[in-house]
Amino acid sequence: MNKLALSNQLCFSVYAVSRHITSLYRSILEELDITYPQYLVMLIMWEQSEVTVKQLGEQLYLDSGTLTPLLKRLEQKELIIRERSKTDERSVIVTLTELGRSKREHAKCIPENIFKALNISPEEYYSIKNQLDSILKNK
Repeated sequence: MNKLALSNQLCFSVYAVSRHITSLYRSILEELDITYPQYLVMLIMWEQSEVTVKQLGEQLYLDSGTLTPLLKRLEQKELIIRERSKTDERSVIVTLTELGRSKREHAKCIPENIFKALNISPEEYYSIKNQLDSILKNK
C-alpha cells in the first residue's frame, strides 16, 4: 500500500465529504436566506436564545475575527441582536430576535433532507458523526 497516495489520505476524504455536505446545505439554506456558517450560529441560538460571542466561538471552533463578520450579517438580517453585557463590558451577548426564532420552524426539515441527499440512514449518519466528534474531543 502506498501510504502517500491521495486515495489513502483520511484528510482528503474528510475534506471532500465536507465540501460535498456543505454544498448540500447551501442549496437548502437558500430558502432561509442564510449561509452555512450562519446556519451553524443559528443552530446554537435556537438551542440557547442568548449566548456570549466567546461561547459561540468555543462551540463553533471559531475565533472572534471570523465570528464577528458572521454575527454582523445575521444582525443586519435582523435574526440576532448583539449587545455589550451590562455586568462585564468586555463581553458581548448575542440574543435571538423574534424573526430569528421564526426561522427555526422552517429549518426543521433540514436534517432529514440531508439524510436523503446523502442517501444514508439516520443511524449511519449518527455513527459517522460520533466518530468525528470523538476525533474532535481528542484534539
